[in-house]
Amino acid sequence: MTLMQKFLGAAAAVALSAGAVAAEPALIFDLGGKFDKSFNEAAFNGASRWAEETGGKFLEIELQSEAQREQALRRFAEAGANPVITTGFAFATPVEAVAGDYPDTKFVNIDGWMPEVPSNVQLIGFQEHEGSYLVGMMAAMASKSGTVGFIGGMDIPLIRHFGCGYAQGAKAVNPDIKVVTNMTGTTPAAWNDPVKGSELTKAQIGQGADVVYAAAGGTGVGVLQTAADEGILSIGVDSNQNHLHSGKVLTSMLKRVDVAVYNSMKAGADLETGGFTILGLAEEGVGVAMDEHNAALVTEDMKAAVEEARAKIISGDLKVEAYYTNDSCPVHQF
Repeated sequence: MTLMQKFLGAAAAVALSAGAVAAEPALIFDLGGKFDKSFNEAAFNGASRWAEETGGKFLEIELQSEAQREQALRRFAEAGANPVITTGFAFATPVEAVAGDYPDTKFVNIDGWMPEVPSNVQLIGFQEHEGSYLVGMMAAMASKSGTVGFIGGMDIPLIRHFGCGYAQGAKAVNPDIKVVTNMTGTTPAAWNDPVKGSELTKAQIGQGADVVYAAAGGTGVGVLQTAADEGILSIGVDSNQNHLHSGKVLTSMLKRVDVAVYNSMKAGADLETGGFTILGLAEEGVGVAMDEHNAALVTEDMKAAVEEARAKIISGDLKVEAYYTNDSCPVHQF
């Protein structure tokens, strides 16, 4: 019996013993684990906040392979968990395949897309390009070399979406700035390869980059570490990563996966399903991290520029082009 089978068997027993009075929610982490200090960890923090505030319990599992996605969904649904929350675009297809077999279970997928959303599924997405625009502005304002970098995880439209917003923000500050981009890989392993992240960071430093933005899940840990070691600035993603290298991380592009998970668990059986929820700057779904760890790096001019751009994006006076619109970026070639 595998570790996963043992866990899910125990999860089923716990959920069934709880009866129908209060179904426990379940959270399935994407590859990279719940302590990736980025996307998955943000999801875990949201679930933990819900548990602390309510005294409730949630079921959870960290996947070890792609093959376990559908199995985990089915086991949790059969155990009576509700809602079943999944993190990462790669869960969209398994959720779509499973949802019809469990009409009384509500499923949530964060970051995925489906051509038609089943009535018991809720998709939650983010306007990552809006937040990335703001950190791109900060990168350009902090850069002394006139070259900034972007290191993505898996080469997919979602990550190009981050990179495109970043490039637009940087070029809004300095039209002549050079934006160097690299993706870590083309498979899900790209989310958890800090060694490759380190290698790419060194390569970008060799090309003159003195600020590097990592949108690469666990791989970003290697990016931030190497940037700190080599004396350049980095930008974190998803969770607030400023504290990982205090005084050396310019900021972090916050993607409030924690809020999405918290709200889903709080809604419980009353969760609205059958559609999309999109969270951007206006909904405080994305933003930039300002705290004691980057206070010495962020100038008053940066703060003013970010706040002005944020207000204009929310009002519609400033439009940040989405990579998704034409599968291309108006200011950068990937």
